[in-house]
Amino acid sequence: PELTDQTARRLAAAITTEIAIWWVLTTALSTGASVVIYGLRRRVHDAEQLGQYRLEEKIGEGGMGAVYRASHAFLRRPTAVKLLPPDKAGADNLRRFEQEVQLTASLTHPNTITIFDYGHTSDGIFYYAMEYIDGLTLSDLVSRSGAQHQGRVIDLMRQSAGALVEAHGIGLVHRDVKPGNIMVHLLHPHGGAGDFVKVLDFGLVKQVLQEGGIQLTNEASLSGTPQYMAPESITAPDAVDARADLYALGAVAYYLLTGTHVFTGKSIVEVCSHHLHSTPEPLSSRLGKPIAPDLEQLVLRCLAKDPSDRPQSAFELERRLSDCASIPPWTSEDARRWWEAYGAPVQKTPPPEAEGMLTVELQLTSVDGRDRA
Repeated sequence: PELTDQTARRLAAAITTEIAIWWVLTTALSTGASVVIYGLRRRVHDAEQLGQYRLEEKIGEGGMGAVYRASHAFLRRPTAVKLLPPDKAGADNLRRFEQEVQLTASLTHPNTITIFDYGHTSDGIFYYAMEYIDGLTLSDLVSRSGAQHQGRVIDLMRQSAGALVEAHGIGLVHRDVKPGNIMVHLLHPHGGAGDFVKVLDFGLVKQVLQEGGIQLTNEASLSGTPQYMAPESITAPDAVDARADLYALGAVAYYLLTGTHVFTGKSIVEVCSHHLHSTPEPLSSRLGKPIAPDLEQLVLRCLAKDPSDRPQSAFELERRLSDCASIPPWTSEDARRWWEAYGAPVQKTPPPEAEGMLTVELQLTSVDGRDRA
């Protein structure tokens, strides 16, 4: 009996020890798993949080970064946040991205996107926050309802030209004016109703220095969207001035009025060749019905090959658009009816007109094969 009791005590002690060991192991494993899960959750949270802004949904992506709809942690106002992804980081890209923020933030025109804030994350991602526009791009307008009312085009172009008046006035050239970089929404922020324009994305902007020098965002490169590039943007991109933006705005007006690009082609080279050598087809012929002569003439003047044959400033273009008095105006009631019929939330698929439209940034090489830089 004594041996049996001793054996029983040893067995009980062994079982207790084994249970304690398993408890310690289980606790350690649970703690480790909790740490891993917390770490994963923290990484996901950090990926979705930039400073005081929480990212909610990706709404676009371009050559200089991705754009997300976001909300401020305290202000709760809708915000768009643009960030430079890690795979596009680098000294040159960071310099261009930060320059975009600083230059755009200096603009205060109501038809230019407003910058709220900018900064860096702990892991080096550069971002900036801007106002969120709940509207449509000019590409969306055409993809949804085709060629636009002439009065509407005048209104949209006047507002866009107004934004460029300020930018050009302080020596900034946008260099990527196109339908996808101009948004419109219904409500006027200063009261009333109607189409209200916001010019976006100064990612390719250049600054013309007051003393006559030129500071490029990316030296010796051909930058822009082929369907909207002025001839001099192709042949001498390091010498473009504000009149290149007016050419692009003329191409945007052509697109809005006819529902087609000024020039198309099977390759970027073919499209660029048309800009250099081909005469634009009259808008009335392309559309198959009359366009007001003064408006058609003004759009074709913007598309002149020689910059000296175009309007010489955004202010002049804005004034000439106002002089197109023979065209019935686009009223707030017209705008309201259009938005009721076509203004449903934007689909996630790109509009048909975006097919084949590329934003290019090519290193220019001289005939003898040497870089122009």
